[in-house]
Amino acid sequence: MAFDRPCWDGRNDARGNAGSMMARESRLFSVQTLFLALAALLFAQPATAQIRVDSGIYDDASLTISEESDSGWVIVDDGDKSPATKGDAAQRFAGDWINEAAVDDAAAPSRTPIYAAGPFFLVSADTVEMIGTVDSDSPAAFARMLARYPSIRRLVMVDCPGSVDEDANRLLARAVRRAGLITIVPAGGSVRSGAVDLFLAGRERIAATNAEFGVHAWQDADGHGPADFAANDPVNQGYIDYYREMGMSIDAASRFYALTNATPFDSVRYLTANDMVRLGLAQIGA
Repeated sequence: MAFDRPCWDGRNDARGNAGSMMARESRLFSVQTLFLALAALLFAQPATAQIRVDSGIYDDASLTISEESDSGWVIVDDGDKSPATKGDAAQRFAGDWINEAAVDDAAAPSRTPIYAAGPFFLVSADTVEMIGTVDSDSPAAFARMLARYPSIRRLVMVDCPGSVDEDANRLLARAVRRAGLITIVPAGGSVRSGAVDLFLAGRERIAATNAEFGVHAWQDADGHGPADFAANDPVNQGYIDYYREMGMSIDAASRFYALTNATPFDSVRYLTANDMVRLGLAQIGA
């Protein structure tokens, strides 16, 4: 089951340009088709993308929100697929609007990589820097790197806009978890959408004080979101089960999932590193 959250975070800076480059390299619709697809999707999506958990809609007002932005769309053609079933064909991707002129300023590894595969750049014997989006090839790319360099201990997530294949994202996360890696969002780092779930796979989760974490609800190919299914439906329960697998309690998993779904599919809500600490999902460092 793959999940789709393409959206634009409205910024045009060096961090977001890696997401732009990834999106540019994907097969994109023409501008005319893009806007036709935009209109169709906007009319198709539900009015709310929140999910009720226990006593009602959860949205922790105590959190400091660094930014919440309305979003445009990046339409990604991910190839021919069988007819979608409920919750199918949804990615969790929050990148920037395509800006070809900014590609040269895109985020880059901190030093010349020893080895590179997909969005992964081995910059020292024990450290991989991640820049880019998880796709169906990412788990195999990571497995090759880990097999070749078994001393890897740290996954530094520099600029990670999410996943265009949710199944692949969970496979990758489980590999990170099995390897006992520490996940780190460094100073100025940004993880959004499915990349936040990947961050949670770390044996330890460390964030610089100015790191950012972008969350929002998912939406499938038919315009359905989490609120369109019962809380215990497998579509929603799969997220809770994943968070439990990553060490969260049932209450913490349910509350975090509800928090992400309190922001509509076509927007992004940014949590600070301190927010993640208050949620028990990270520690300040890096």
